[in-house]
Amino acid sequence: SRMTQFKDKSAKGGADQASVGLFTYPMLMAADILLYQTDEVPVGEDQRQHLELSRNLAQRFNHRFGETFTVPAPYILPAVSKITDLQDPVSKMSKSSSSPQGIIDLLDEPDAIRKKINRAVTDAEAVVRADEETKPGVTNLLRIYAALSGDKIEDIAARYGDSGYGGFKKDLGNLVVDTLAPIRERTAKYLSEPDSLDAILNEGARRAHAIARETMITVRERSGFPPAIS
Repeated sequence: SRMTQFKDKSAKGGADQASVGLFTYPMLMAADILLYQTDEVPVGEDQRQHLELSRNLAQRFNHRFGETFTVPAPYILPAVSKITDLQDPVSKMSKSSSSPQGIIDLLDEPDAIRKKINRAVTDAEAVVRADEETKPGVTNLLRIYAALSGDKIEDIAARYGDSGYGGFKKDLGNLVVDTLAPIRERTAKYLSEPDSLDAILNEGARRAHAIARETMITVRERSGFPPAIS
């Protein structure tokens, strides 16, 4: 059957927006995972079904041709398995479907991050507590806070309680800025040194090719395909 994500995006964007690339994406994802003998894959809850396809393919191949592929396991942090759109907290935060104000980019400027957090949709209760049904916006912000701070959601909620959302959002904005600052700085450094960046990319490609080559040699031998032409 069609993957849930394909059906959801088709329904949201219309059938004419459902490209073959979207339809075949789970197979490409499976190939990328299995090719490199991956044991754990960090994903969100929305990718669990895709990863299950990767597991099924590995298990079927192994059963038919002998142990060849590592069967990958999902690495999902339960408390933050799904982060939602800041402006539409019942929908996942997505680079392809969220509005610019609903998503935090890793390279966003600090002021932009603070504004997005401050303008995040919450509710009229003004109490910081987790409640998926009646307070999806606040619950989402608590998840982000917990993911970046390492604190438990219930401890964060108890800290702010009924003091309103202003202080909570301000602290969360600063936490996101501080967490992402090293990423922005390191990215800027890499981009300012294109020769060094190319060297890193080339070394990564070399290492990846070596792993992929060994996998494909085994796959071709066991499945009866002729060796690839070097």
